[in-house]
Amino acid sequence: MFTKYLTRRDLIKFGSFSLLSLLSSCGSAEKKIKIILENSFYPKAFQDAIPNSWQIENINIEDFQRKKKFREISDTELTLVNDGWLNKIDFNDFIEFNNFLFEKLDKRAIDFLKNFEENQKNKLFPIGVVPYAIIIKNNRDLINSARRSWDFLLSEKLFKKIIFPQSPRLIISIAKRIKTMQSLAKLKNQAKLFDDRNTLNWLINSDACVAIVPYSNCSKYLKIDSRLSIVFPKQGVPLIWYFALSRSNPSNEILLNLIKLLKSQSTVDKLSGEGWYLPISNDYSQSKYKIKNSQTSQFSGPSKECWTNSWSLPPLTSSQKLNLENYWNQSSTP
Repeated sequence: MFTKYLTRRDLIKFGSFSLLSLLSSCGSAEKKIKIILENSFYPKAFQDAIPNSWQIENINIEDFQRKKKFREISDTELTLVNDGWLNKIDFNDFIEFNNFLFEKLDKRAIDFLKNFEENQKNKLFPIGVVPYAIIIKNNRDLINSARRSWDFLLSEKLFKKIIFPQSPRLIISIAKRIKTMQSLAKLKNQAKLFDDRNTLNWLINSDACVAIVPYSNCSKYLKIDSRLSIVFPKQGVPLIWYFALSRSNPSNEILLNLIKLLKSQSTVDKLSGEGWYLPISNDYSQSKYKIKNSQTSQFSGPSKECWTNSWSLPPLTSSQKLNLENYWNQSSTP
């Protein structure tokens, strides 16, 4: 009925307009911002901050290694990874960020980047840092000693009752802060098991008493299980770093948009509540590193003193990696 009131010219114009609209929408879809990340590493507040108009592809390290030359990887504007992935990355696949972006970082992030080679550090933008936490189950007697230092891990009460991360390097870094002879061998002897994926399930459902886990992986459990307590030693904790890398977008506006979204006060509050901290130099983000006493609240995060004493794990050369493996293998249990 409608078409009989239109002239032939009107129909042609209408059809042309429809075709242009269709082509325009297709063009917009092709230009949709695309990022990849391992979503189990990123708290809900981080993922919620990413606009719905962006396309997120979840990928794990095995997928990344298999697919890195495929189109779905190569045409991605941003790739988000943690420091454990960096030895799997071909930095030639990525472009450098503009220098002005690095002025937005705090001193902790800038100092960490100094550990990287020249062809790497300008392609890595620190987007988050997560502290490790000590989770103690049903044993409040250990809490005060755990708050002071890592030495408590050698308690006789914890023989075969500690769940460690599956990272010899991280465990060695902790052992170096324990003031006793053969600290690494003694620490290994305390282990119930080494696990990264199901740490808290093991802690909750076994006779284990202590687990060492990334803070971002355990905050939700602390709110629903009253048996669990969290501790950040004044002696400091290991840190996990997360980075953004870019394959395209030399103007950096996509990363700038992401930083702007993440550093809003409401998002910063939610992120820190989930164990994730922004290494950005603005005052509100930095206030989350300045808690005077983390003993006053179960969910306040590391204290300022803990942050000051915490340490990162910079990249290793081949010879350093070999020495570390030998040191680990040669440290027999006492």
